[in-house]
Amino acid sequence: MKKTILLLSLAAFALPSFADIYKCADDAGHITFSNTTSKGCKRLNLDSDSPSSSGTAKAPRAAANPSPANFPRVDGGTQRARDNDRRAILEQELAAEQKNLEAAKKDVTEQEAMVQPGERNVGGGINGAKVAERVQPYKDKVQLHERNIEAIRKEIANLR
Repeated sequence: MKKTILLLSLAAFALPSFADIYKCADDAGHITFSNTTSKGCKRLNLDSDSPSSSGTAKAPRAAANPSPANFPRVDGGTQRARDNDRRAILEQELAAEQKNLEAAKKDVTEQEAMVQPGERNVGGGINGAKVAERVQPYKDKVQLHERNIEAIRKEIANLR
């Protein structure tokens, strides 16, 4: 008896549940999805495999973003040539960015070794905080080039 009740209660939890889904856009254009409607929301019509209320199955969905019939097509050879051009451009950008990174690192080293007259303490020591403040833009430039190199490498890896 207890097993039957347990099985029935588990079966009740396994039943699918359905709710309306709304796509909402706020004044700034941010898109959110919700199960409640509010200003700027449109109900989404989500097809499912279950029969509709009329008892007939719904037609299969078309592609999410079908291309128009007159949309220009590119043959495989042309696309490969474009992809090769893109790869060559990205590799040139990567080489240039690596050179810029090396130059930026050299600038940081030179700036850290140099001490300006205003960066000395009265007793003759060096004020590390002033040196660090002066060198920080150079370090920021190094980080920028490192991020650029990472982004270009990611783009190259995403090529077909």
